[in-house]
Amino acid sequence: MTAPPPIRPLAAAHLRDALTALAGGDRPTAVAALMSIDAESWHGIDARLAWLGADFAALITLAAAEGVR
Repeated sequence: MTAPPPIRPLAAAHLRDALTALAGGDRPTAVAALMSIDAESWHGIDARLAWLGADFAALITLAAAEGVR
């Protein structure tokens, strides 16, 4: 198995901020945080979600429905 692309620490923080904002109903902040994630980190996020049998759409749906803390 090939290692997935790295997820930079700042990208992980942006992802966390986006999911937290989405869970709180703050969509503009969530979108701004997601747009701050670099392309290589996006590939790393996608690869890891695929390993879990999920995708990003499922992750944000869960965050919106159940909240993320």
